[in-house]
Amino acid sequence: MASFTKVNDFVVNLANAMDMNADTFKVALSNTDPTSGTSVVTDGNGVLANCSEISYTNLSDRTLANVTSTQTGGVYKLSADDKVLTASGGSVAAFRYVVIYNDTPTSPADPIVGYYDYGSSLTLNDGDTFTIDIGTNGLLTLT
Repeated sequence: MASFTKVNDFVVNLANAMDMNADTFKVALSNTDPTSGTSVVTDGNGVLANCSEISYTNLSDRTLANVTSTQTGGVYKLSADDKVLTASGGSVAAFRYVVIYNDTPTSPADPIVGYYDYGSSLTLNDGDTFTIDIGTNGLLTLT
């Protein structure tokens, strides 16, 4: 299973009032590393526009379902159901990174929460499925 990497800008965006309980979170696929090495939200890093996305033709819906934002004993957890992507009507371009982003904010637009690095490129052929395993620990925890 790939490990999840939090993007630095996410911490700034979170502090700037993202509504983790009501916002819509989606998956983007890329073959380019979406790493952000800064915590300055206005410099353009940490947003989906800086990520080279693949074409989503032939791919199922990318919206995460049942996103939860909880805190227990001072530990915050962001979680969602596992996401199954299905290629239908043809193949899906190669991707290595599965990027989780918040589709609701407009400034900055589409801030990245983090991403999974699968280590090498993957391709889905017509009829193939790919499961993004969020796991019991959720996308991320903050203490």
